[in-house]
Amino acid sequence: MIIQIYEIQTPQEARALVELGVDHIGSVIQDNARWNAPVIKDVIGAVRKTPAKSSLIPLFSNPDAVYRVLGHLRPDILHLCESLLLCSTEELERLQHLQQGMREAFPAVAMMRTIPVPAGPHDAGEKVLALARRFEPVSDFFLIDTHAPHSPVAGFTGITGKPCDWELAAGVVRQSGIPVILAGGLGPENVMEAIRAVRPAGVDSCTGTNARDSDAMPIRFQKDLRRVRCFVDQVRSAQKALASFPGMKNTA
Repeated sequence: MIIQIYEIQTPQEARALVELGVDHIGSVIQDNARWNAPVIKDVIGAVRKTPAKSSLIPLFSNPDAVYRVLGHLRPDILHLCESLLLCSTEELERLQHLQQGMREAFPAVAMMRTIPVPAGPHDAGEKVLALARRFEPVSDFFLIDTHAPHSPVAGFTGITGKPCDWELAAGVVRQSGIPVILAGGLGPENVMEAIRAVRPAGVDSCTGTNARDSDAMPIRFQKDLRRVRCFVDQVRSAQKALASFPGMKNTA
């Protein structure tokens, strides 16, 4: 089972997470003006020397800018996370075409596409499944994350710190022909339950493994290595439990 941890912005933290057993080391470029920040290149370079893979989110969708990032940084995985549930049909077609073009131009870079799933209650089930069907031919991974109408980063899905509708997420997993990683408010406390409910190919944590400030609020871009270690242990325990029962094995 893939373990992916996000908002890793220093090579030192990246190496520490690899030692803890994290498979995908995720970094974020917050805006186009900082597309060539040396520290992100250092993180990707550090991960390249390990068995893990680097995953990179650019929080912008301008095609020229994204292509420039790919050419400069060459991550193992490009992670695209636009708020698809808020997109028009024309915008979905544009994003699909852009993703296909990137796959062709950078065949060594895997494409991860976020499929937004509301927290509930909602009536978005058919639309979510249709989005997954649309983007599956141009994707190597899906990441399910929690859709919020007013996202912390406008136009993009993620970092809500809240779980999504696990029943609908499981439906995406059952439908999908590519690996599906579950995100959305996951931490050491709930990741085993999430794995049992959704049966994903992997799990992702960002806010759930961040360090906390004096008000117990997550600190962006700073991990709590103790929580990461506990998260990894919980995932591996859940994986062993699933493997012990033939009717409970991961179907992704």
